[in-house]
Amino acid sequence: MTTSTSTTTPAPEAQHPEKSPGAPLTLDKKRRLTIFLILMTAAFMSMMDVQIVATALPTIVGEFGDISGFSWIASAYLLTSSAVMPLYGKLGDLFGRKYVIITVVGLFVIGSLACATAVSINTLIAARVLQAIGGGGIMVTIFAINADLFEPRERAKYQSYSSLVLMTAGAAGPTLGGLMTDLFGWRSIFLINLPIGIVVIAGLALLLPYKRPERKPKVDYVGAVLLAGVICSLVLWADSATLFGSLLAPQSLLIVLIGVTCALAWVYVEKRVEEPVIPLRLFKDQTISLLLIVTLASGCMGIGMANYYALFLQSGLGMTPSIAGLFFIPLTTGIAVGSVSAGRIMSRTGGYKYFAVASTATTACVLIAVSLIVDQTTSLAIVAVLLFLHGIGTGIGQQVPILGVQNAAPRQDIGSATGMTTLSRIGGASIGISIYGAIVSYMISHAPQTVPGVGEIETLTPSEIVKLPVDVQHAINDIYLMACNPVLLTAAGIGLTGCVAALFLENRRLGSK
Repeated sequence: MTTSTSTTTPAPEAQHPEKSPGAPLTLDKKRRLTIFLILMTAAFMSMMDVQIVATALPTIVGEFGDISGFSWIASAYLLTSSAVMPLYGKLGDLFGRKYVIITVVGLFVIGSLACATAVSINTLIAARVLQAIGGGGIMVTIFAINADLFEPRERAKYQSYSSLVLMTAGAAGPTLGGLMTDLFGWRSIFLINLPIGIVVIAGLALLLPYKRPERKPKVDYVGAVLLAGVICSLVLWADSATLFGSLLAPQSLLIVLIGVTCALAWVYVEKRVEEPVIPLRLFKDQTISLLLIVTLASGCMGIGMANYYALFLQSGLGMTPSIAGLFFIPLTTGIAVGSVSAGRIMSRTGGYKYFAVASTATTACVLIAVSLIVDQTTSLAIVAVLLFLHGIGTGIGQQVPILGVQNAAPRQDIGSATGMTTLSRIGGASIGISIYGAIVSYMISHAPQTVPGVGEIETLTPSEIVKLPVDVQHAINDIYLMACNPVLLTAAGIGLTGCVAALFLENRRLGSK
C-alpha cells in the first residue's frame, strides 16, 4: 500500500505577511519607529520653514527694498502648496508613497537652496513657488505613509505625536527665525533645510519599504489642472481683500467666476476618467463628507484664529509683542496635551466621534467666553487659562478628521482622501482669515469714536501704539477690542456648525467601516 503526500505552497500573504492588503508596511517595530522619526523630522522641517519665513519677512523686504512683494512671498507658497496637495495624495496611491515622499522632500530642498540664493524679490517669489511644489506634498504624503505603517487604532497614538511635533515647530519657529536672521542673516533660514532634507532623503531611501500599488498608474492630468484652478481661485479670492481692496471687487468676482467654472468642469471630468485625482465616490460616504465640514471648521478656529489672537492681545489688550508671544505658550501646551491624551484614548477605545463633538464645542465656547469677559481689566491669569482651554479644544480633535477619513475611505483611495482632508483644513484657515480680516477692517473704519491726534488707526503697529499717551493707548485698545469681538463670535459660529456636523457622525470605531 502506498500513500501519496501532497505539498501546498503557502499563499504570498503567508510567506510575506507585510504584503497582504491590510497589513502594516513593515512588521519590524524598530524599523517602523525609525521611519516614523524620519518622517517627523521632515514634518518639523516643513512647518518650521513656514514660521521662520514669517518672522524674517520684514528683514527680507528691507534688503530688497520692494514692499510690493511682501505678501506674495507667503501667498505664493500657500497658493502653490494648496494646489498640489490633492495631486500628491493621488500619486502616492498610483505609484507608491516611497518615491513620492523622496521626490517632494528633494524638491523642497532644491527650492530652499534657490530661496537662499535669490537676488531679487521676484526671484525669491519664484523660488518659493518651487519650494512649495515639494512642500505641499510633504504633510499629505506623511499622513498617508502613517496609514500604511500603523493599524488604525495604533495610528491614533502616533498621529497625536505628529500633532505634537507640528505644534512644537509652530511655537519654536518665530523665535528661531528671529535669532537666525539676527546672527547669520535671512538666507540661513533656508540653508538650514539642506542638511536636514538630505538626511531625511537618505534615511527614507534606505529604510522605507516600497509597496507597489496593484493597479496600473493612470494620472488624471486634466482633473488635476482643473482642481488646481479651483483651489487657486479659492485662495486668491480669500486674499482679494488685500489684493483688490474688497471681496466683492470686480477682480474678486472674476476670480469667483473662474473658480466656479473650473469646479463644474472638474466634476464633469472626474465622472468620466478611470483614475480621478479625487474620486467622487468618496463624497458619497456621509462620514467623509461630515468630517470634511468638521476639519473646515477646525481650520477656521485653529489656524485661522492664531493671527487674530495676536492682534487681540497686542492691539486690543495693549501687550507688547514679546509678552503676547508668551501667551501662546498655554495655547500650544493645551494643543499638545489635548492631542496626545485624545490620541492615546482613541488608540485604546477606537472611538473618535465624541472627540470631534467635544473639540468643536469646547473651542466655540471658549471663543464666546473670550468675547464676553475679556477686556483691559481682565486678569492675565484668566486670559492664559482661556487660551489653554482653546488649545485643549483644538488638540483633542486635531487628528479626528484624518483618522476618520482614512478609516472610512477604501484602501486604494487613502492618499486622495488624506490630501482632500489636509486641503480642507488649509482651505478653512484661508477662508477664516479672509472673513476675519474683512470684519476687523470694517469695524475699525466704522468705529463710532475717534482718537484725537491719530489718523488711520490700522496703520499703527503695536510698538508705535505703546509710545502714545496712556489715554490714547486705551482708546485705541477699546476700538480693537470692539473690532475683534465679532471676529471671535464669527469663529464660534463656524465652530458650532462643525459641532452640528460632528453630532451627525455615525459612532464608528477605528478599524471598522
